[in-house]
Amino acid sequence: MERRNIPATFTWNPFRELARIEHELNKIFNELVPAPVKGEVVEVRTWNPRVDIYEKDNKLIIEAEIPGAKKEDIELKIKDNSVIIRGEVKKEEEKKDETYYRSERFYGRFERVIPLPIEVKPEEAKATIEDGILKLEIPKATSEKEVKIEVK
Repeated sequence: MERRNIPATFTWNPFRELARIEHELNKIFNELVPAPVKGEVVEVRTWNPRVDIYEKDNKLIIEAEIPGAKKEDIELKIKDNSVIIRGEVKKEEEKKDETYYRSERFYGRFERVIPLPIEVKPEEAKATIEDGILKLEIPKATSEKEVKIEVK
């Protein structure tokens, strides 16, 4: 039996694991749903923008890839300690006489619900969109570890 040297340090990343599970579930779902027949009207499905979540300067930063989205077509909410990103990317023009060999860009409705890993101040959140990247900055809620209480 052959022995392999496995590094002693292994960092488990729960977000990476969740992304892998989401990818696998999407793959299974797409295999179960039959592809539309040419000319058939298909119900529009939503897609999930990919996100990066990190802390910087006492803020929680969420960056979401939404190429082609306009700010007026994006809705952001913070509810029940989760961020809800939803909206629609509209196709500019319909090309009826074109023969497509491949169409991989996402159009249509999108939605993503992101549970927040820490307590935040939702009333102070700020969002911008630039070059297809939605950036949401939410200040962390300050929680004092030690509070002095005066006895009277």
